[in-house]
Amino acid sequence: QVQLVESGGGLVQPGGSLTLSCIASGFTFSHRRMSWYRQAPGKERELVASISSLGGTIDYVDSVKGRFTISRDNSKNTAYLRMNSLKPEDTAVYYCGAARLWTGQPDYWGQGTQVTVSS
Repeated sequence: QVQLVESGGGLVQPGGSLTLSCIASGFTFSHRRMSWYRQAPGKERELVASISSLGGTIDYVDSVKGRFTISRDNSKNTAYLRMNSLKPEDTAVYYCGAARLWTGQPDYWGQGTQVTVSS
């Protein structure tokens, strides 16, 4: 069965760093665009970063450009989100998603991992 399992969330001070991982199973990982989304309390889920199936195309929401890095290792069926210079406004539940197309909603979602940025 299809599974996306996120890990790496936690509590971090402003200015700190975290790396999220998303391990996929049950589908052909290397054929899917992988994306990270986040949802803060009281807000809609937003797309944070995307990486194409072979990693050749990457995109970020403006608010994280220069601070976050998305990557993937197709040999390990894993996507990553390295988050540096974290701010309190980055606090949210972070989800990974897998999609067949570059645009549109993912076909598969993970369960989410909480990231809290606070002193």
